Amino acid sequence: MDDLTQLPFFRPFPHEALAGLAATARWLHFSEGQTVLEHGDAPRDVYFVATGTLRVVSRGSGGQELILNDIGPGAVFGELAVIDGATRSAGIVALTSSKVCALPAAPFLAFVLATPAASLHLMRSLVGLIREKDTRLFELSVLPVRARLISQLLRLARPRTQGGRIVSPPRTHHELASRIGTRREVVSRAIAALQRERLLEQAKGGLILPQPVLLEQELREAWRLVGGN
Repeated sequence: MDDLTQLPFFRPFPHEALAGLAATARWLHFSEGQTVLEHGDAPRDVYFVATGTLRVVSRGSGGQELILNDIGPGAVFGELAVIDGATRSAGIVALTSSKVCALPAAPFLAFVLATPAASLHLMRSLVGLIREKDTRLFELSVLPVRARLISQLLRLARPRTQGGRIVSPPRTHHELASRIGTRREVVSRAIAALQRERLLEQAKGGLILPQPVLLEQELREAWRLVGGN
C-alpha cells in the first residue's frame, strides 16, 4: 500500500498528521534507464525513494558527464530546488526499476515549517549532503587520479565471504572515470597498474579488492601528502 509512513522521513509522524500531505502525494514508477529529472527542470516537487536505485548526474556544456551519487530507498532528492526555487542542479536516472513518491513543493514546505521534528530532519539531511559534497570536491581538487580511483573503489566495495572486498556489479571504466572526473583511458591505465600490483582483480561478478588494507594505507598516504585528513 502506498503510505507515507513507509518512507523513513515520515516514519516518526502519525497518520493523522500526514493526512493532508498524503492527499497530494503521487507514487511514480520508473523503469531501468528512464529519466526521472532533467538538469534545469522547474522545482515543482520533492521526491522520496521507496524502492530501487537511482543515479544523480551532472553534465557539462560539452556533454561530459560526472556521476555525483547513487541513491536508494529512503533517499530524498529535489529538496534543494524546492527550498530556493531555482531550477534543478542535476539530473536523476533510474538504474533499476524504482518507485518514487513525489510531493508538491508548497504542501511539503508547509508541513516542514509547521513541524519542528521534520524541520530538524531536513536540516540534518542537508548538512549531510553538504559534508559529502565538500569531501568529494576536495578529493577531486587535490588527489591524483590513482588515489581518487582507490577512494571510489573502497566506497563502492562491500565485504566478500572469501576475503577482501568486491565491487559488484562490476563498473565500467567509463563509469568510474565519470565518478572521479577523468577520462576512461586514464582509469584503464590505473586499473591495469593496480592489477599488476595484485591490488585489484577482475572477475565475472565484479572487481575484487584482495588487500583493501593496503589500498586504505595508500589512500591515507595520499591525503597526508596533500595535507588532508
